[in-house]
Parts: sequence; C-alpha cells; structure tokens
Amino acid sequence: MSELVHGNLTGLREATVARLAALRELEIAPGAFLPRDLMRELAALSGEFNREIAVYLTRDGAVIDVAVGTDADVELRDCRLRRRQDRLSRVRCVHTHPNGDGRLSDVDLSALKAFRYDAMVAVGCRGGEPTWVQASFLTAEAGEEKILLPDPVRWYEVPQDGWMAQIAESDALIGRETAAGTEDARERAVLMGIESEESLEELARLAETAGAEVVGRFLQRRAKPDNALFIGKGRAEELAKDCQALEADLCILDEELSGIQARNLEDVLGVKVVDRTALILDIFAQRAQSAEGKLQVELAQLQYRSTRLIHAAGGLSRLAGGIGTRGPGESKLEIDRRRLRERATELRRRLDELEKQRGLRRRSRERTGIPVVALVGYTNAGKSTLLNRLTGAGVYAEDQLFATLDAVSRRMETDDGAPYLLVDTVGFIRKLPHTLVSAFRSTLQEAALADVLVIVSDGASPHMLEQHDTVEEVLAELGAADQPRVECVNKADLGGAAPAFPGAVLVSAATGEGLEELLAAIRRALGQTTATETVFLPYARGGDLQRIRALGKVLGERYTDEGTELTLALPVAEKERILRVFGDVFVRDRIQVGEI
Repeated sequence: MSELVHGNLTGLREATVARLAALRELEIAPGAFLPRDLMRELAALSGEFNREIAVYLTRDGAVIDVAVGTDADVELRDCRLRRRQDRLSRVRCVHTHPNGDGRLSDVDLSALKAFRYDAMVAVGCRGGEPTWVQASFLTAEAGEEKILLPDPVRWYEVPQDGWMAQIAESDALIGRETAAGTEDARERAVLMGIESEESLEELARLAETAGAEVVGRFLQRRAKPDNALFIGKGRAEELAKDCQALEADLCILDEELSGIQARNLEDVLGVKVVDRTALILDIFAQRAQSAEGKLQVELAQLQYRSTRLIHAAGGLSRLAGGIGTRGPGESKLEIDRRRLRERATELRRRLDELEKQRGLRRRSRERTGIPVVALVGYTNAGKSTLLNRLTGAGVYAEDQLFATLDAVSRRMETDDGAPYLLVDTVGFIRKLPHTLVSAFRSTLQEAALADVLVIVSDGASPHMLEQHDTVEEVLAELGAADQPRVECVNKADLGGAAPAFPGAVLVSAATGEGLEELLAAIRRALGQTTATETVFLPYARGGDLQRIRALGKVLGERYTDEGTELTLALPVAEKERILRVFGDVFVRDRIQVGEI
C-alpha cells in the first residue's frame, strides 16, 4: 500500500496506511468542492496519529494523490494536469491542520501560486473532528495575479457551489489575462512520415494531445527506412532547413527509431527528435492517474529506453577498488543499463502484486456469476463518453487521443433484471508500441477475459474501417477474438455513417440516440453466455443445496413434497466443468438436471 501514499509513514500501522490508500478510490461528485464525508475521514485519520494529511482532487472528482506529513506540516506536491505552466493545474489541494486552526498559512499560499492549484484548502481538526475550513484561489486583475482569500467557514457550511464557481472563474482569468502579450509555451513540432497522409494526420493529433503545436508536415514515401538516418541524408538535410525556417523545437517521426537513427537525425536537424513510440509514451505518462497506471507507464518507458542507451565507446569508465576489480572497469553505459534493469525488476514486482489483487477481485467476481461486458475500440471512438451516458460514471472524457487509460467498471442490469459489469478499457491505435502492450497486459486482460465485447467504432471518422481492422488485430493478439460481440457505431450526431458491420447498432453517446437498441443488443449477447437449467434436489440431499445454488444465478426456487426445484442461469462456458464436478452427484441420486 505504501506506493499509493507518500510522505512520512514511519510508525503507521498497515491498517492505517490501507485507510489512507482507500482515499484514492473515492469518487467525488463533479459539483462537490469538498464532501463532508471526506472531511470527516481526513479529520479522523489526522487525529488518530496527529499528522497533517494532504489529498489532491481533480475537477472530475478523482483523488490522484495522498500524502502524510508531521504534526506541523506536510510536503505539498506538484500535480499539474496541464503542460502550460501559467494555467491552473486542474487540481485542488486539501490538507488538514491537526491543531484545530483552519486558517491557511503563508507557506500554503505560496504553494498555491507555485503549483498553480485550482484551490488550496485547509481543514482544521480537533479531537478527530473537522472544525473550520478556509480556501484560497488564484485570480487576476489588470494583468496581475492575486490571491483571493475568503474568511474561514464552519466545516458544515462550506459553499460547495460557490467555491466550484470560483475555480471556473479563476480558470477563465489565469493564463489569459496574465499571459497577455506573451508567447505560446507549447513546443513547435515538425512531423515527418514515410507511410501515408492518413498516418501523418493521426500523428498530428497525437502531437497536439501531447501539448505540441504542429507547424509543419512532410511526407517522403519510402519502401523501407534508411539504416542511418531513417529518411536518407538528402531528405534529412532538406528537413533541417525546414525546421530552421519554421523555428521548430522538435521533429516527430511517424515510426519507431533506433537509438543510432535518433542520434544521427538530431545531429543533422539540430533539434530534438522524437519517434511515434516515445510520443505515445509521453501521452500515457500525462494521462496515467492510478498507481498501477503510473507503474505501467514507467515500466514501458524503461523498456523503451533500455535499447537506446548510447555512450562513447570505452568512455566514462568507473574503477572499483580491491583485488579482482582492476582493468577497464564498468563503463557508464553498463552502469545505466544495470540501473534500468534493477528499476524495471522492481516495477515488475509491484505490478505483479497489483495484478494478484486484480486477480483476486476477478475470481471473487467470477464466483458471484456476474458476467462482464467490455467496451473496446480505437482511441477517441467515444468509449468513455458511452460509459458515462449509460452509467453516469463521470470518468474523464474529452475529444482527445488516449483521454483515459485505466480500466473503469460499473454495475448495470438488463431490462429483465440480470446484473452485469460494464468495463471501459484503454483505446487501441495503429502501431501500438509493444512495450505498452507488455506493460499494460493486466489492464488489457479485461478485454481478453470479458464475456461480451462491445466494439465501439467512430462513425464520424473517414478511416473507420481501417481503425476497426486495427482493433481486430489487437484483440487477436490478446487472444480475445472469439467472445460474443456487439458492433456499435458511435457519433451518429456528427453524421456517422450507416452501420457498416452486420448487425451493428448506430448510436450517439453525446445525445443518447440508439442507446436502447444497444442495451437490447447487449442483453441478447449476454443471453448467449448463459443457459437456463432446472434442478430437482430431494430433501435427503438438502446438504448439497448450497453447492447447487453456487453453480449460477438462482432465477427461481420452488418447494414440493419430494424436494426443492431450482431454476438456475448457468454460464455456458462452465457447463463442462459443472458436469465434471457435479455430474456424479446428479447421476447417483438421479436428479433431473434439465438439458445438462
């Protein structure tokens, strides 16, 4: 649990750290500034061990970090969700004052400006109960930044709507008035591809998602990349002039480069060179919110960098002392590789622990017999918006590539009352880096282990069919190509094409059009995963009743003079196992077992 909570954990019991880590699972209503339940829990924890606690809340209501300090202070962290340093971070910091004083300190106010928080909030605590609360906000007047500091209020009188409205007002001013007359802080990027205009267009969207301003695009059709410079010496020299003329800060290549190719290109172009894989990894690093997601991204980045470490041959050697260590020593390159291997091993260990926890939850879910429906599809096809529309989940959903990375599940029911879990998964993309597939294997398994797949396609994209083919390829790679599926063509409100796949449902996650038809299609697909069976169990075998009930969902139960009659919904995929485990009992007692 310690990787989920930062700061001074010395002397804290595991149960206490677990309670602190559980704060990251809270989901705050989008309109709530600081829920009372959260204030009570923070005050109780802070009073229990007399230390300050800080939590960081996003505008979408997610807790992205938890930190513990001393009885006098807590380390305040930079948790920006925006690349531009002059804009608000989209994160508000809430921390406790165990001495009961709910007033903000000068240090708190300086952190508000330094880290560009949406708001800095102090919650006074005494005897494990919240007392006073004070919030501060950044604002701007006549091009000058100022701090707005309302008076402290009783914890139960926090103006939730008013303070949320103040964040919106501050966001409209900060970074606009204060940045008037200054240059855009975004990096200026030139794109270079060798495949097609369509692939280059997608690269441009990736670059914009990462925070770059695309100032030029160039395409050179080649049968295969040049070994040394990827695009050849002549084209590289021309591109160097283009980068200079466009005042570019970096060049993004639409393929994966080797370390030698990247270094050679940087020498010729005179600007930073980034390939497609590094660009996607950068976006994932920005988007990762959960502890597991951050570990997965870091592991993918280490795997990517480990093959691209380059140093001068024989240079930067380090000698150790003692017998058996004399000679050329250990080079800087070898040291860096060893450190990367050690860090990667540690990350894999942590991910294995989290994967075990995920496996326990999955097995618990399987024991309940609740089927899983996974939303899969190309990135930005509208999966998260569809999940929000169907369940009210409130997950982050924007018109961006890879807006969400973490698998999110919500419980739903069909119109006949049968429960199931609806899971949103990470989006797919052409040339998905193998390092990401490897690092995100446990998250991607949500699609592989789902009972039904809802393949969401972007009906407003002219490349919908090509994107669908990419999804099919990734599903095949994950071993998830044979599950029952529902084809869903989204964005009907944007002129989405008529369904291009047999039996596809045309919907609009933004307006709600076609959702009833989609839910009906999901119900029919779920019906293919279960079979209704009738079991008659004599009273003499009443001890087996609970074992029989555990086979599936009990749809009906009737008592007769001779015994108990059960109607069960059994998973089709489990029928063979059920026969192996319970068949001898059924046959010996001549129990009537429907079609089994």
